[in-house]
Amino acid sequence: MFFAKNIQLLRKRKKRSQEELATALGLKRTTLSAYEQGVAEPNLETLVRFSRFFKISIDKLLMVDLSTLSEMYLSELEKGLDTDITGKRIRVLATTVNEQNEDNIEVVPLKAKAGYTAGYADPEFVRVLPTFHLPFLSKEKKYRTFQISGDSMPPVPHGAWVTGEYVQNWNHIRNGFPHIVVTREEGVVFKIVYNKIKEHNTLVLASTNPLYKPYEVHIHDVLEIWLFVNYINHTAPEIQSEQNDLSKAIHELKNEVKTLKQTLTSKNF
Repeated sequence: MFFAKNIQLLRKRKKRSQEELATALGLKRTTLSAYEQGVAEPNLETLVRFSRFFKISIDKLLMVDLSTLSEMYLSELEKGLDTDITGKRIRVLATTVNEQNEDNIEVVPLKAKAGYTAGYADPEFVRVLPTFHLPFLSKEKKYRTFQISGDSMPPVPHGAWVTGEYVQNWNHIRNGFPHIVVTREEGVVFKIVYNKIKEHNTLVLASTNPLYKPYEVHIHDVLEIWLFVNYINHTAPEIQSEQNDLSKAIHELKNEVKTLKQTLTSKNF
């Protein structure tokens, strides 16, 4: 384990003395010194204090030699951007269950989308969301439904209800599939996703509407990802039969012939 080495490194990067750090953590200086020398080990409560103070997960404090990380990555960790891409740590996912102890499908309407980035991990926020069930979906997976706004993802229209399957390991995101992505800056967006985590630590989000250009989001800006499984729309799509298309084409052709006759007649005069 690298705990002793890591806390010494992090303390020095913050330019804190042992006395200052010990005071901030509610410890004795001699106790902190023993931790840094590796002659004593903290209990779980103390590990949580270190994790919260340095904004770095307990598993990284214990299992990762932070001195081997790049300056950019280490700086991001110190800013609290310790994103778990693999899902090995349990993500904070507030959920609700029915009387049979089965997961509900919570519904996030447009009015609730604005507060979702702040309340997605709050059990109280999630508890008041409407819920329903789709019997054809797996009981072994977690689903949530979001009402979509905008015209960037036809044929899914504005106001449709899109259901997604919770994605635990973001490395498993397959290129070219639609997902609901929850980000710190944009909130809830429905896009085609291209996985660039290994190359650039980013996701590329694209629309099916060519008027909207693809763009990248850094993985540290991502809060949740849900794989699209289906959508519900209250408005029936406009239906155009082949006969209607043919009638329209004939009508347009008649107008063109009429215009041509009028042109020729005027020229003869």
